Amino acid sequence: MSLIALSGRQIRASVQGSTLLHGIDLQLPAGRWTSIVGPNGAGKSTLLKCLAGLLRQARVEGQIELLGQPLASLGAKERARQLAWLGQNEAASEELPAYDIVMLGRLPHRSWMAPPSAADHAAVQAALHTTQAWQWRARPLAQLSGGERQRVLLARALAVQAPVTLMDEPLANLDPPHQTDWLHTARALVAAGQTVVSVLHEISIALQADDLLIMAAGRVLHHGDCRDAATHQALEQVFDQRILVRQIDGVWMALPRM
Repeated sequence: MSLIALSGRQIRASVQGSTLLHGIDLQLPAGRWTSIVGPNGAGKSTLLKCLAGLLRQARVEGQIELLGQPLASLGAKERARQLAWLGQNEAASEELPAYDIVMLGRLPHRSWMAPPSAADHAAVQAALHTTQAWQWRARPLAQLSGGERQRVLLARALAVQAPVTLMDEPLANLDPPHQTDWLHTARALVAAGQTVVSVLHEISIALQADDLLIMAAGRVLHHGDCRDAATHQALEQVFDQRILVRQIDGVWMALPRM
């Protein structure tokens, strides 16, 4: 039986009496890339934040486990070592240079007030090279474009070197070539044995994952292999038959239905 990276039982979330998630059960296998997709307002980002333990402004019920341990039982530092996070519109110190921003990803691995180790510097350098952000390592975040900033924040998540990485809209502000680079990075993480969970609006890129978790109205409608016909059918249905899932040159794509 495969190891489960993240599991949830009867996850519910509500804000001021409005229900956002309706009793979701799920199991996300380790060593695979799962993409969460669905129409606007489906609850994708809300679910991802619940899995990360980051949904602060809502009432959350249910049980969530990270690598077999109750998420609520993990201290903040241990959780940060096990689970890396890249969210939408991430807050960061605008005056810090990119290198120092990425070094923040190493904080869970360091003692209080301890200087960065050689391993920390190696992890930061590798992450910046992976995201092609090394050339502006000395520039403050405030001087970077939206796409450049996103690549630095992705590098910060990669520098954690956590076994599980959650990313909410990681392709925001990235042009098509760098979206492709991100795709290769996600696949490389999985090839190295890590688990990736992403919320994506780019359905054709989401289809390059191992599994799709399809949501609508705060519920999971389907969870299956990206190559399965049942997954393709569920994907077309959740978008009201306005897309077609077709294979082009061996790659599954979502095309507009004309």
